[in-house]
Amino acid sequence: MVSALARLAPPSVISLRAIFGLCAVFLLCLTGIAGGAQAADRDRVAAFLQVTGFDVAIESIALSASAAPEMLGLAEEDFGLQWQALSKDVFDVELMQNRALDILEATLDEALLAHAAEFYASDLGQRLVAVENSSHMGDDIAKDTDGGALLDALKANDDPRIDLFKRMNHAIDPKDIGGQAMTEIQVRFLLAASYAGVISLRTDEEGLRAALNENAEEIAQEMEQSSLRNAAYTYQDFSVEEIAAYTEALEHPDMMTVYELMNAVHFEVMSNRFEALALRMGELQPSQEL
Repeated sequence: MVSALARLAPPSVISLRAIFGLCAVFLLCLTGIAGGAQAADRDRVAAFLQVTGFDVAIESIALSASAAPEMLGLAEEDFGLQWQALSKDVFDVELMQNRALDILEATLDEALLAHAAEFYASDLGQRLVAVENSSHMGDDIAKDTDGGALLDALKANDDPRIDLFKRMNHAIDPKDIGGQAMTEIQVRFLLAASYAGVISLRTDEEGLRAALNENAEEIAQEMEQSSLRNAAYTYQDFSVEEIAAYTEALEHPDMMTVYELMNAVHFEVMSNRFEALALRMGELQPSQEL
């Protein structure tokens, strides 16, 4: 399953994808999606996570922990030998997946589950899940470099895959929630780190938001290009016809609703863990002024 998020970056760089302030909104969305329909049972949801690859997407959230010190203008070494143990404990994979299961069990409509699972259980779907899982857990620098070269080649040949990738990206996040989440998680993480005494902010929340939004247009453009590079890398072994079939599957209204829910769950799990990380980082007592 395609993720709407990427590793978090420091405020000075603000690279791509990712939430604290939006959590209430997202959870309201989840309730609206559930809308009185029949919720799926936990075993069915667990099987759904596996067949769609969403379990690996949740697991990959742990990789974003490495960006946390840099977001604060610090380095992992500033937190000493305890950092690796701390980040592993906070971003515990079983805990994150259980949190996702808890939300989905209460909100995922059985009919929507069946629709998405049917596609991803197909031969094409399983091949897509395999490469997406690999991409989720892969090296970001290699993906960006190799994906950039592949994308340049596609552009040089006026390859129809590029337009299909754009349609795919729109289908999985038509309201651009990923961009909003990226900003929100940085704001809330920095504020939480300030409250925990890890950093000392020289501005209030309003000023912090203004600073992060200064280059919003440039950031949005870079996010789009990053998504295209990632798609070129991830789906390089698929034919135009297969990518077109996947695009059409993603554009189905039921699948778009599923992705709205998956994005909300992904953001909620990530925000919860970054809040916990900020508090735990305070126990290690580094100091930095931003």
